[in-house]
Amino acid sequence: MSRPTAVDAGVGDALATGLVCPVPHAAPAQVQLGHGSGGTLSAALVQQHILPRLGNAVLDALGDAAVLEPLAAGAQLAMSTDGFVVHPLRFNGGSIGHLAVHGTLNDLAMMGARPLALTLSLIIEEGLPFDVLDGILDDIADSARAAGVRVVAGDTKVVERGKADGLFITTTGVGQVHPSFSPRAEAVQAGDVLIVSGPIARHGMAIMTAREQLGIGNDIASDTAYLGPLVEALREAAGAHVHAMRDPTRGGVASTVNELAQASRVGIELEERLLPIPADVRGACELLGLDPLFVANEGVLCAFVAPVAAARALAALRAHPLGADAAIIGRAAADHAGLVVLRTGIGGRRVVDMLPGEQLPRIC
Repeated sequence: MSRPTAVDAGVGDALATGLVCPVPHAAPAQVQLGHGSGGTLSAALVQQHILPRLGNAVLDALGDAAVLEPLAAGAQLAMSTDGFVVHPLRFNGGSIGHLAVHGTLNDLAMMGARPLALTLSLIIEEGLPFDVLDGILDDIADSARAAGVRVVAGDTKVVERGKADGLFITTTGVGQVHPSFSPRAEAVQAGDVLIVSGPIARHGMAIMTAREQLGIGNDIASDTAYLGPLVEALREAAGAHVHAMRDPTRGGVASTVNELAQASRVGIELEERLLPIPADVRGACELLGLDPLFVANEGVLCAFVAPVAAARALAALRAHPLGADAAIIGRAAADHAGLVVLRTGIGGRRVVDMLPGEQLPRIC
């Protein structure tokens, strides 16, 4: 934004007699570098775009830090932070705004924690249209509201064109751990049943088809969702019999169960015929040469549950819309500790390793 100088017409006389008001400018339609300056445009960004969508009693104070209510004595906190750089910013079934809320809150939920608050950092590229930014902020507000959590602090930065692919987001979440429900990666035991809460590989394939405009799988929608209700259903149905939970995001189910096998020093056996893979997702993966086991999810959890409670846990998941297609896909074993083995549809067996590289870059 330009500033008037003493050589501007009429300005010299005004400077001689008093203060000069800046020449008024129409509100820009795009984010400018000045929106990250910490000055007037930064204040306008916060007051005109962020607070109307995310404002609450804590955030509205615009303090240097959020002051939260104290917890009950002895309560444990869980904290998680995550960055989101997905391209495109909006895709079938969601947006980077949905992912920014769901991703961090789901990480808390996998530890048995109920979310208390979120912080939000926006890295905005110069030239991003405000209608795009406002739409993403609306998605953040809607997702946070649905999860029963508030954005209580945040930060914005603006970088030059070409430096941020539109918008990067970082969220940090704080949650309170339930005193009698604390699943852990190292707690999987031989004999535990592996349950997945829904169809797999939808998010990664939704991003791939949107990004590349391949003309295949265009109806595939991301599964992005907050998994807190499913975690609560598991807690009520199976309690301490739920030994471990993870949401299989980057690296998919294969990488997630490998991490759990290594942390708990057990073997894990998967059944190919039991894997819930939608037909359109399977077809798109076959055309692209991708393995659905390695494709990312954003609204699915994996849970290892003691056999005595497996039926109750499965029924509880299926009773909720998010878990209607939950399925048992394998179990933990005492042999081949640290390894994941897939029993194929023709009766063979093969080792399923962790994803060695990146099948689909920029999927969250």
